[in-house]
Parts: sequence; structure tokens; C-alpha cells
Amino acid sequence: MYDKVAVIGDAELIFPLRALGIRVFSPADVEEARQALLSLEDQEIALCFLHERYFEPLAKERARLEKKFCPVVAGFSDYRMVTDYLEKMISEMAVKATGSDALVKGRD
Repeated sequence: MYDKVAVIGDAELIFPLRALGIRVFSPADVEEARQALLSLEDQEIALCFLHERYFEPLAKERARLEKKFCPVVAGFSDYRMVTDYLEKMISEMAVKATGSDALVKGRD
């Protein structure tokens, strides 16, 4: 019976989900993510949330799983990419406006 949920992503984001009974995979690279994704069917996983970093590189594996009833693979993103983008954009604007990004740099 397929009734479990899994998440494949960065450890600092997903490990707290273990307390909720969610199976977590924290791969070091795309190959480990591929192996985790392919192992879901044997573990009777019904739903897997896959971090956006792995979504495109694992398109073939996701397509193969889409032909099956389970697991359903859904992508998710986190706040870090948006935060990094905004930080870069503000820094670039500060350099254009003042010639320096000293006003937006964080303290060490």
C-alpha cells in the first residue's frame, strides 16, 4: 500500500520533517538524488517532494515514474534562491548608485 511521503533536498531544510514521519533523502549530488528517486517505488512512497535543483536533471527519471500510479513527484523550492537573488540585485544597484556596495554588505 502506497501511503508514505518522501522529500529529496538539502539536509538543513528537510531533516526536521523526519519528526513528522516523512522519509527524507539528502543527496550530495545529482547521482545520489537519482538513486533516491528510483528507490521510491520499492519503499511504497506515494508522494515525493523533489527540490527544484534536482527537478530538471532528473527529468528522464520523473517521466518514467509519471507512467506509474505512485509515486507522484512534485517539485518544491525554498527561500534561499530568492534571497540570494535579491541580495545580488540590491548590491548591484548600490554599486551603480554610489560606486560601492559598502552600504548593503553585512557585518562580519
